[in-house]
Amino acid sequence: MLSDNNSCGSKLLLALPDDIFAVVTRSLKPKDVFNLSLCCRSLYVHAGSDKVWLTQCELLGVIPHKDLIEWRKGVNSYKALCRFLVYVQPLIGIWVHQNPELGNVVYVMPGFISLVGCRIIPQELGPLGIDEGPILWSPVFEILGNVDGSSAFIFHGRERGNNYMYPGSIKGIDRNCNVLLLEVEPRQQKDGGKLVHSKSFAGNPNPVDKEFSRKICPSDRGLSMSQRIQGSKPSVPFSRLAFVDRKKLLEVVTSQIRVKVSQSGDGLCFPCLETEDFNKLSERHVRLMQLYDNGLSADPTQSDLGEIRKLFDNSQLHRDAYRSQGSKKKSLVGYFRDSFKSIIGKSSLEHTKHSSSGGSNKHAQFQDFLRSGDTIGLTLHASTARLSSYRAWPNMHESRFALYKLAEQEPLTGQEHAGLWAGTFGWPPGKPSADKPGKALFFLLLSYVESQGERHLIGTKILEGTHYVLHPNGSAMFVVNINEPSDESFPWACDGDSDVLDLKEVFSGEGIANGYGFRYPGSKPGSLFVFEDGMLVFTWKESRAALTLQRVNLQDLLKKGERVPPLPPIANFAYLTKSYSNVYAGFSNALHPTSSPRTDRS
Repeated sequence: MLSDNNSCGSKLLLALPDDIFAVVTRSLKPKDVFNLSLCCRSLYVHAGSDKVWLTQCELLGVIPHKDLIEWRKGVNSYKALCRFLVYVQPLIGIWVHQNPELGNVVYVMPGFISLVGCRIIPQELGPLGIDEGPILWSPVFEILGNVDGSSAFIFHGRERGNNYMYPGSIKGIDRNCNVLLLEVEPRQQKDGGKLVHSKSFAGNPNPVDKEFSRKICPSDRGLSMSQRIQGSKPSVPFSRLAFVDRKKLLEVVTSQIRVKVSQSGDGLCFPCLETEDFNKLSERHVRLMQLYDNGLSADPTQSDLGEIRKLFDNSQLHRDAYRSQGSKKKSLVGYFRDSFKSIIGKSSLEHTKHSSSGGSNKHAQFQDFLRSGDTIGLTLHASTARLSSYRAWPNMHESRFALYKLAEQEPLTGQEHAGLWAGTFGWPPGKPSADKPGKALFFLLLSYVESQGERHLIGTKILEGTHYVLHPNGSAMFVVNINEPSDESFPWACDGDSDVLDLKEVFSGEGIANGYGFRYPGSKPGSLFVFEDGMLVFTWKESRAALTLQRVNLQDLLKKGERVPPLPPIANFAYLTKSYSNVYAGFSNALHPTSSPRTDRS
């Protein structure tokens, strides 16, 4: 409760000018600044100044100062802007899925008063090289900031030659989230039939204050915002439904809530490095928020749920009929088993019922899922799960509509090469040559690991731009022992521009090679060469094949890139169908022809 400033000893702080007070609060976190403002009425005003919250926004480091000035024009205050940035910051980074094997990489980055999930298209190296691009990308989703700092989720997709957006809500964003789920959630209606929508903080009388001092009862942590508002019982989790039900449910919901995106709303999602036209970005943001608000009324209503139930009832009848036909095709062993059970008093019919009831415990019933709400809608849920990993690649469920976050190490002393790198096969590095056009562009995540007292540097492939993948997602392109320097000589004396190479250090290791099939490739000896200009080159000893790498800033590459249309909605989030060819070839072919498959790299 706010008290009078005479009783809390805040006179010294209140005597400080705004500039000095902002400097003092630099050592505080946003929630601490908010708690400070609760001490008394005077501090509430003093700690709510734009100078204080601009400092807090800068300390988050999500966007540079000049962009903060532009973003402020679209929100009520820097306090509201800070609230939005604190909420969505955990999503920034690289997210992946196992399928298709050629690559499914989504990079989440700041847009304009928004976060944008950008799919990196498997592609070849452009004629301007890695630094100058352009790199091909397509939109997956956006999280828009409202004027009060609340958040709105829109999902992108393409159907029948048109681009659509699918408005939804954000179920929650954990501070250490590593799994991003696309789900359908039952929702309640308020009195009068108005749908309870969670724009992250809908229904909150003071959403900014709640963000920085959120105290949720442990028993409520598994509930959505709409359930906490209504005080209803937990609904059946979407993840407990059978895969066929989850897929059909997502398809039905997206078909009913889709909103066609006009040309004004289908433009660039973030500032371009060459022309930062914030006026156009602001106009697009306003237009998308209008489409989002108008699209909320397009959610399936209670009458629509009846149609959905009928649809799934028919699907269940077909599945039951299929099982019935399959049960008639019994083997000879099955016949004698049923005969034996009939002797001891258990008919085959009872056994079938027992088996079906046992199977129903594995997945939740679809009807139970629908009964837990008046309506259903699309949601994005960023949760934290216990994930195992192998060589920096997470082990993931291949039947969940989910993206998994890669743990990126910072390049620090002792792990200077950690981070994201891009490159191609062949020497000299950089731009494709006239005799060897169409070099596949690779993205690798370099990580340091400790193993039996030794430190290894692992180059994990997260994307390759070939026509047909040779090695699975998450393959270690090379592993080198940092504790084992090598005296290996570099195979070439100079680069393509006849410049003398300044070698810094060399490490021994092994590089990927065809050995035990697609899922379990082999390895062959090689060396990692580190040059003074920062370039890395891994060479295979026998074949002299070279993989040249340079550190990249994916956000800068995307700002120079070219946007291409998204996939159909459900596949656009996580392409669950296993494929070894480039499912995005129809988009990338228009700008850069895909390369032919290779038989061996080493």
